[in-house]
Amino acid sequence: MKIKRVRVTPIAFRDAPLLNASGIHEPFALRSIIEVEGDNGHIGLGESYGDAPVLAVLQAMQDSLVGLDAFDLNGLRARVIQTVARLGPVQAGAELAPGSHPSKQVANAYSAFEVAFLDLQARSLGLPLVDLLGGAVRTEVPFSAYLFFKYAKHIDAPYAPDSWGEALSEEQIVAQAARMIEAHGFQSIKLKAGALEPEHEVACIKALKKAFPDHPLRIDPNGNWSLDTALRMAELLGDDLQYYEDPTPGLEGMAELHERTGMLLATNMVVTDFEEFRRSVALNSVQIILADHHYWGGLRDTQALARMCDTFGLGLSMHSNSHLGISLMAMAHVAAAVPNLTYACDTHYPWQEEDEEVIKGGKLPIRNGCVSITRAPGLGVELDQDQLAKLHEQYLSIDIRSRDDARQMRKYDPAWTIRKPRF
Repeated sequence: MKIKRVRVTPIAFRDAPLLNASGIHEPFALRSIIEVEGDNGHIGLGESYGDAPVLAVLQAMQDSLVGLDAFDLNGLRARVIQTVARLGPVQAGAELAPGSHPSKQVANAYSAFEVAFLDLQARSLGLPLVDLLGGAVRTEVPFSAYLFFKYAKHIDAPYAPDSWGEALSEEQIVAQAARMIEAHGFQSIKLKAGALEPEHEVACIKALKKAFPDHPLRIDPNGNWSLDTALRMAELLGDDLQYYEDPTPGLEGMAELHERTGMLLATNMVVTDFEEFRRSVALNSVQIILADHHYWGGLRDTQALARMCDTFGLGLSMHSNSHLGISLMAMAHVAAAVPNLTYACDTHYPWQEEDEEVIKGGKLPIRNGCVSITRAPGLGVELDQDQLAKLHEQYLSIDIRSRDDARQMRKYDPAWTIRKPRF
């Protein structure tokens, strides 16, 4: 089966004013939607970053893939490597998105097309994609409620405020969690931290512990706490956490924090490739890896990472950026094929608006905190061309071309700059 046509469409969708260590989400998130059509008429789908450097590689790849066998993933990787080498190095993108780092250009592009190729293969065979990954060890993939401190609306108000409202106080964070759990049945809770005073963020964890005593809790300051602050907060947190995610920068800092506290440390920031994995194991920096197929090099490389975690006795979960349903289903299919998925995965999906999904039928359901894998061919979703066109037009109408949370934060405070660690 040969590739007949490849199309990469940049899109933009509304994003809430969510606070984080690098500032605040911009009003629109960027993604790329990939369609790979085989000469048998089937179309495989992929979704990836939409930032300009990533998009440039994806669009430059389109013509080179025509005529390639859809099962030739080695050929796909070779073409990605050639294209990246031809285009040359790029500037780093969003500080909190490891996938935007120049070192991830090959992994990003390969992953985006690998998902689409695997989806095409599976659709052509009449099988769910998970079967190409070895078969499902679970059909219900658990995800965690993902809480953020947030403002009620964007300062430049390009559209009506989202329905979630402000979340800065303990009471507002608990209310946010209650709404998310009521809607989706999440069984665990993660709080994005590193934005406000650490003591206040820990107080919010304490409030969540009181309100949801049976829900495992996580806090993620995105490396925005110094080692001293992370140690001090660890004392305040006690045994309230399921795990402590990226509280302090660097493999060495995380290693010292674990040695001095014994707490389980998780990361999507200091272990983002296999070389960092090797160094982390030597230092015992982290005990849980948050995989992300978008920048780990695809679904099968994520399986390789899972086997490495199993070999070295490390826990495994999944990281998330703002995304839509194609990425959610890709995450779910690989998670369904990984026996040692130790913890519920992250997802931003509840934050995305109902009318801005690109798959037919609207947003995918999350029930009892889980996304279901069915026997539908491929990823199990179909592209809504009208919605794709709408979100592409939205992309063309805005001036955002690479995510920059610091730029957006300076609209609130012109003197604001990224400092790591801030606290």
